[in-house]
Amino acid sequence: MAQDLIVSIVGTGAALCSMSSFIPQIAKIWRERDASSVSLRMYVVTVTGFILWITYGVMIASWPVTLSNIVCLALSATILALKWKFSHGAAAA
Repeated sequence: MAQDLIVSIVGTGAALCSMSSFIPQIAKIWRERDASSVSLRMYVVTVTGFILWITYGVMIASWPVTLSNIVCLALSATILALKWKFSHGAAAA
């Protein structure tokens, strides 16, 4: 019983860290209107990884894995969208 609680606490902590890790990058990009320092390849691989994790979570019927990776996918996709927006906006300016 205690071990289940510890496992849940560790999993919840890991999910919260993963999900919140993208927020400072999004805020920085939005504040500076500049995403030139963001690696496009890295975020493409990251988004692909989250899609695979979501698929895995659905396949094993694990809603914590699925839900936390959906949030991470949305946040990392936001960074990709901002990268595209500000790199194309800068070229047009």
